[in-house]
Amino acid sequence: MANTITVNNLVKVYKIGSEKVVALGGVSFCVQEGEICCILGTSGSGKSTLLNMLAGLEKPTSGEIIIDGVNIGALNERKVTKWRQKNIGFVFQSYNLIPGLTALENVALPLIFRGVKRRHRKRMAQVMLMMVGLGARMRHKSSQMSGGQQQRVGIARAFVSAPRIVFADEPTGNLDSRTTKDVMELMVRLSKKYNHSLILVTHDREIADYADRIITLRDGLIISDELTKERIAL
Repeated sequence: MANTITVNNLVKVYKIGSEKVVALGGVSFCVQEGEICCILGTSGSGKSTLLNMLAGLEKPTSGEIIIDGVNIGALNERKVTKWRQKNIGFVFQSYNLIPGLTALENVALPLIFRGVKRRHRKRMAQVMLMMVGLGARMRHKSSQMSGGQQQRVGIARAFVSAPRIVFADEPTGNLDSRTTKDVMELMVRLSKKYNHSLILVTHDREIADYADRIITLRDGLIISDELTKERIAL
């Protein structure tokens, strides 16, 4: 199976006054096409910095990130923005829905940047909302939905444009245990159905266990890279 993401000796150093803070100290790994990979670590481990760089939101101090043959760290701001719109979906802890828009409008939003015509955007968003169990909530705004429903809208928005990679940053941090299970099973199911690579970022080992593979960070370094029991059994 081909690698979607290849990270080579990635370093990120922040300058704070006269001090240098090493957020990542030389990280290397690969993620295969369709793989569900969890970046696990406590606060300050470097996992959020790594996510931002994988998504092209921050530039490496050194090292490289190759995604489908493209060195994203070498792209200028305009090119990396276009690349992100075409290839990446995001699921956020705080949902990040636009309050004035309906669920349907929120899900259709990424398709505008893809140049999809209005009629097709609406149909694609409708199909995705039905897939996540929100067919009856399409016209509801975020204030009219529970946290779990809002996160389902966020998942639908992340997957609607068929991205190569979906990043989920603490996707269940604001949800109860029952809703967490439903949301995680939904993301895993959609990732497997469409063969999207899914990168989960979390501090929660129970969430990590939904992944095929768990990369654990501590102090900006990888301390373990392991397959889950389910993956080993395949």
